[in-house]
Amino acid sequence: MTASPDALQRPRVKMKPKSNARAIRHGFPWVYANELVTDRRTRKLAPGTLAVLEDEAQRPLGLVSVNPESKIIARMLDRDPEAVIDKAWFAARLSRALEMRERLYDAPFYRLVHAESDGLPGVVIDRFGAACVVQPNAAWAEAHLDMLTAALAEMTGAEVILKNASGRTRSLEGLDDQNRTLLGEAPAAPVPVQMNGATYMADLTGGQKTGLFFDQRENHAFAARLTAPGARVLDVFSHVGGFGLAMLAGGAGQATCVDGSAAALELAAQGAEAGGFKDKFTARQGDAFDVLTALGEEGESFDVVICDPPAFAPSKQALEAGLRAYERVAKLAAPLVKPGGYLGLCSCSHAADLARFRNASARGIGKAGRRGQLIHTGYAGPDHPQLPQLAESGYLKAVFFRLG
Repeated sequence: MTASPDALQRPRVKMKPKSNARAIRHGFPWVYANELVTDRRTRKLAPGTLAVLEDEAQRPLGLVSVNPESKIIARMLDRDPEAVIDKAWFAARLSRALEMRERLYDAPFYRLVHAESDGLPGVVIDRFGAACVVQPNAAWAEAHLDMLTAALAEMTGAEVILKNASGRTRSLEGLDDQNRTLLGEAPAAPVPVQMNGATYMADLTGGQKTGLFFDQRENHAFAARLTAPGARVLDVFSHVGGFGLAMLAGGAGQATCVDGSAAALELAAQGAEAGGFKDKFTARQGDAFDVLTALGEEGESFDVVICDPPAFAPSKQALEAGLRAYERVAKLAAPLVKPGGYLGLCSCSHAADLARFRNASARGIGKAGRRGQLIHTGYAGPDHPQLPQLAESGYLKAVFFRLG
């Protein structure tokens, strides 16, 4: 393919001597600000500018997007430094992502694009049937959003495409927090999503993130397998009822969902009603730590308890405080599990690796005076593929214990 005139005129940015160009060659997708020569010309590049990345010997490494305002100053887009970023380029990336999801799932409800792992750095796309929600969490994606939207509509047949600007990294990229409709009309009501025999109500415009967390699908299914007929189950930090509704579909006799958001619990209640579990569902709004403490004081006990909190350790700076919070969750939750029952604990903090999170959970269980067998470790589903070179792409961990 002949390079376009624009490609031939692209700026060139160079890695510093002794920076780790080898990691870039072997698939690491980011260049940090302290690894790049940032002369006056580079600092003046507009966020999202396409440039050719070179190693210290000026050998091209690929095509990157540059954002001088971000700690991640360059993101690898294509190993071909002359690649043309147009609608066809987006369509090729989307086609590859779509092929795998269609092979894995029998209905169009899944994460379609998982950022770097699917070759679209900083871009998250969740699909809800005829609607797609896009999070363009990097400056280059924001700059090419019209092109991405056109390719997405063409490849999926989506009738509605929404931009969700709630991603934490958008502020780090210097981007706005304004949601908007890119195609069609935003749905006026929550979208029902069938997973693991349960119905979830996804609010695509006012809910958390894109409206639903597809990443826990496999862990929901495992929790449902732990549920004996008639069991009492507790889902803490439940959002729209993720684990609770899956366990009701698996035969639980009663599920209590705990969350700080009244709106999320209302969606969980709607999901319970849609699944035929209205009489088996109870919501309890409040701070999760307070509710766990209160349930203990009330002498409550459950056959299965699941805690799926937000990211307590979203960065390395927050790691130690985050690990203490995970330990506290385990310490408060373990006494609520009946002897022989099950405790599932989750972390979506990429800064807390599996070993640290598992150890914090075990410490909490031990401090509660309980002993447990670790019976299963879960991760995000295959629609959230991991890029082996990028630890951040494997953020989700779930550990399940049987308590004596």
